[in-house]
Amino acid sequence: MEEKSKDHWALLNPGEENELEVFGYRTQNLRRALCLVTSILTCGFLLLVFYWKPQWRVWANCIPCPLQEADTVLLKTTDKFQRYMRKKVVCLYLSTLKFPISKNPEEPLVADRHSVINQAVLKPELKLQCVQVQKIRYVWNYSEKKFQKVGLLEDSNSCHDIYHTFGLGLTSEEQEVRRLVCGPNAIEVGIQPIWKLLIKQVLNPFYVFQAFTLTLWLSQGYIEYSVAIIILSVISIVLSVYDLRQQSVKLHNLVEDHNKVQVTVMVKGKGLQVLESRLLVPGDTIILPGKFSLPCDAILIDGSCVVNEGMLTGESIPVTKTPLPHSENTMAWKSHSSEDYRKHVLFCGTEVIQVKPSGQGPVRAVVLQTGYNTAKGDLVRSILYPRPLNFKLYNDAFKFIVFLACLGAVGFLYALGVYMYHGVSPRDTTTMALLILTVTVPPVLPAALTTGIVYAQKRLKKKKIFCISQQRINMCGQINLVCFDKTGTLTEDGLDLWGVVPTADNCFQEVHSFASGKDLPWGPLCAAMASCHSLILLNGTIQGDPLDLKMFEGTAWIMEDCSADYCKFGMLDSNTVIKPGPKASWSPVEAIAILRQFPFSSSLQRMSVVAQLAGEDHFHVYVKGAPEMLAKFCKSETVPKDFPQKLRSYTIQGFRVIALAHKALKIEKLSEVQNLAREKVESELTFLGLLIMENRLKKETKPVLKELSEAHIRMVMITGDNLQTAITVAKNSEMIPRGSQVILVEANEPEDFVPASVTWQLIENQENGLGRNETYLNIGNSSVPDGTRGSCYHFAMSGKSYQVIFQHFNSLLPKILVNGTIFARMSPAQKSSLVEEFQKLNYYVAMCGDGANDCGALKMAHAGISLSEQEASVASHFTSKMANIECVPQLIREGRAALVSSFGVFKYLTMYGLIQFIGTSLLYWQLQLFGNYQYLMQDVAITLMVCLTMSSTHAYPKLAPYRPAGQLLSPPLLLSVFLNTCFTCIVQVCAFLYVKQQPWYCEVYRYSKCFLDSQSNFSTNVSLERNGTGNATLIPGSILSFESTTLWPITTINCIMVAFIFSKGKPFRKPIYTNYMFSFLLMSALGLTVFILFSDFQAIYHGMQLIPTLTSWRVSILVAVLTQFCVAFFVEDVILQNRKLWLWIKKECGFSSKSQYRNWQKKLAEDSTWPPTHRTDYSGDGENGFINPGYEDPEQIPRAKSELGGQTPEEHFWTRL
Repeated sequence: MEEKSKDHWALLNPGEENELEVFGYRTQNLRRALCLVTSILTCGFLLLVFYWKPQWRVWANCIPCPLQEADTVLLKTTDKFQRYMRKKVVCLYLSTLKFPISKNPEEPLVADRHSVINQAVLKPELKLQCVQVQKIRYVWNYSEKKFQKVGLLEDSNSCHDIYHTFGLGLTSEEQEVRRLVCGPNAIEVGIQPIWKLLIKQVLNPFYVFQAFTLTLWLSQGYIEYSVAIIILSVISIVLSVYDLRQQSVKLHNLVEDHNKVQVTVMVKGKGLQVLESRLLVPGDTIILPGKFSLPCDAILIDGSCVVNEGMLTGESIPVTKTPLPHSENTMAWKSHSSEDYRKHVLFCGTEVIQVKPSGQGPVRAVVLQTGYNTAKGDLVRSILYPRPLNFKLYNDAFKFIVFLACLGAVGFLYALGVYMYHGVSPRDTTTMALLILTVTVPPVLPAALTTGIVYAQKRLKKKKIFCISQQRINMCGQINLVCFDKTGTLTEDGLDLWGVVPTADNCFQEVHSFASGKDLPWGPLCAAMASCHSLILLNGTIQGDPLDLKMFEGTAWIMEDCSADYCKFGMLDSNTVIKPGPKASWSPVEAIAILRQFPFSSSLQRMSVVAQLAGEDHFHVYVKGAPEMLAKFCKSETVPKDFPQKLRSYTIQGFRVIALAHKALKIEKLSEVQNLAREKVESELTFLGLLIMENRLKKETKPVLKELSEAHIRMVMITGDNLQTAITVAKNSEMIPRGSQVILVEANEPEDFVPASVTWQLIENQENGLGRNETYLNIGNSSVPDGTRGSCYHFAMSGKSYQVIFQHFNSLLPKILVNGTIFARMSPAQKSSLVEEFQKLNYYVAMCGDGANDCGALKMAHAGISLSEQEASVASHFTSKMANIECVPQLIREGRAALVSSFGVFKYLTMYGLIQFIGTSLLYWQLQLFGNYQYLMQDVAITLMVCLTMSSTHAYPKLAPYRPAGQLLSPPLLLSVFLNTCFTCIVQVCAFLYVKQQPWYCEVYRYSKCFLDSQSNFSTNVSLERNGTGNATLIPGSILSFESTTLWPITTINCIMVAFIFSKGKPFRKPIYTNYMFSFLLMSALGLTVFILFSDFQAIYHGMQLIPTLTSWRVSILVAVLTQFCVAFFVEDVILQNRKLWLWIKKECGFSSKSQYRNWQKKLAEDSTWPPTHRTDYSGDGENGFINPGYEDPEQIPRAKSELGGQTPEEHFWTRL
């Protein structure tokens, strides 16, 4: 264990996902020399152990010391996996630069007062200590005594700092200092040499054990089997190396062009310079030309631009970026813009497709982050260093292998005792003892366990579902909760215009229906629809958000680039001009110029534009957004009094409702427009009306949700849309079944002397004249009827309420989540947080979304499914080319089939090892063992072929209403292995003892003369040749015996038998006979074994090292194994696989689920006061008064550091040996 002394220990990236503990060590020459000598004496085995356990290498070679003095650091992850890394501390010297550096400690090296560089360089030595961890460079901060990340601008910079410190560029000297300290702006992924990949594969602990096993077998003459395993291992290693090499090449090609971009940089005092992008440093000011691929993350400071962020989000919709606001306050620039700081940031790897200069010069941006610190670098790092998979199967598998190895150790001691007792030479004793040690752990294990996943992946690919994380397929078999985005996932991506409801004189007017074919009349509402959007004109085609596109098309106006024709309107400063199209209604305005845009923000829930009408000197503001949000910014006298009722009347019918507003600006100069603050623009508005859009359910949605519901898989909707609309869509899709109660949870932040509160309101269904299910709030004293308690009620809440509950009512959150179904107006950060909270309750969560605002949630989920046309999206584990949710049950089906296959193969290989172990142990009793070809028949012809085809059985077409077992160490599986071991042990021991009682039996290995004389008693045609000395020319006595002849067919048929028993079909896989290759191989193996058993051919007996026996004895052997098969099949199928029986046993024995959500469901079902329906709770009232101390920012909800309840750290088990 590491001691966390103040100087020796520090925290790297505190609070972030990649948080690490770092410990300082100094290498000691004496320790190093001792380790070198030990490595030589152990023939390099110690180096191998150090390769597997880097912390042992550090502890053996080094002594603890303060981090400031360390030459080696040991890093440990703070997650549940506790992985270690060893890194060398490197010293950089600024004296190597070509210009003099001031050694005065009071004089800063760089102009940025916030920069860590000023605190990281030790003067007068001009030395800097750094360490590189997972491609990110950290430098030692001598002032704060900790390692800090470099390659980025500090977050503490304010908007004022960014403009005044970096706005005119850096000096060439500061650029050189930053290049040395931060390193190149390059995302370099080298193509790994084949020899290096090969060594990494070969040094895997399992392959090392396999090499030891094969060396032993070859020394004993087991040539054929050893060669077969060597060939299999070589094929497996070559395929793995080829796959890794291909991935390395693909990733290299993906990022190669990133490092070769030419950029124009402003250098203070020298003007513009053209540089290679790898020379960029944080703080550089770059000029954005037209089309441009961004080589770094940058903050836009002048002009605006349109970018394609498809590489990050998987959604190729143009996004408008606006410059960082000029602000004199000292608030950090990110905090100044809260969650919307992204609208000012240009991310590395995205494409600039259009720039719009402000008129004060070219479009400029300040480099924010370089290299692997960028958004693209972060994605590449997530591929290079994936998070370990947290799945109980792999941890259980590791424990099982440890158990088998321990059993092998018992066999090793048993063999030592037997052979030493009989006085066998020490060399032969050791060899035979080591042989039985290798029997229990089958060498085919890694290949066999991955075949099920490979088959499932191929089947998914045929269904146009692509996977970038193979091991997630098994995890899909445990999914019991699926979160769906709404728009584009459950409902059609495109919206249809239904109508507009204009306002006049503080009242709603008659609805204008677009289905009527009438043109939308000119007015402020028409102008708002024509101009308030983020559409762009690219190569003559209008592109942008589908909602904006539908709204714009509804006006019948057209978009044009600004040209000299509009000089008379004073519109040369605008790149986009809107004018009436041929089919538009008459308009007194010839054109509208969009001068400035405030992009849509998911936290603000609105967007706005500043526009100028042709022929006018003043400017207009048009705003659109969520109705309930926009109404707050409108003059109260312009909002109709029946606004809430009118809004509800449309949202309860499932319509998407957008509000529009307007105001005239009292400024006349264009230069003032560019300096306007968003808060000033979006205030004192005049309410114009409502835009009603129809968002239809996809035809596949309802059947899929019904299938998931029948399979008892929970469904949750997480959307950014209106809460009432989300509830209606949930009811129409039957995500909320008919007759279920919906309880609205509304929470409010504390105000003045009023603490935070949460109100519960029951929503009731009523039938209206339109024939739709309408939803009304019932504020009376209704409650959920006693007879309908349990899972028949559903909570619905908004992102704002979720935020408040997370902060002020954290202990209440699990109670809500176990029955929470609708989460509306959720920001991307809240979606990720919600998925994590579900995981804490031990749900296995799948998230299905369109890949845009859902990126964080898709990555956070156990299985993220992106509906995208791209073959593989870096935003999610799975990408479906089908633009509907049919992929979800298909993925769960394949996951269940793959999981059951993995269990079946593992059980089979365990039994195969135990069957051979028992048979070999019995023969060892009389210093014998099975023959080479006998092992070869079992290992290659049966086990190898069976394992490679056993998992190819297709998934059952119907989802069962329960999941397969999620852990190997479960009573049914352990009992299955234990009982089958008992059955085979009984049969083998009885056969071993009973054969000795036969009148024709003799100890062949001792009395060959007796054996030859007794041959006259056999009714066989086998003739044995004699040599000159009168001895039979047969196999050496250590193999040939009646015992091995009896035990071999029993063990062989046992292997075939358990393969059949463990290949259960329904309910998770199709019946075994549908797997034609597997069925054929089983029948062929059984037929061949029976043929060898009953054949009377000398060549077969000689080759298989068997002795002819009486036909009656052979029949007895066959009857014994068939009896064993019947008993084993009955026990497995009727008892161990009987779910109802196990549920009854659990109930009678009082066993309860360890899952958090199960326990909460049980508690709440017994609580007569739950669910609340007509009350308000306040923070500080009893148990609900918990204030979450980890809460900091309402939009950036912190990742909880507590372990997910009931889950344990898992990895690939064979990498943990």
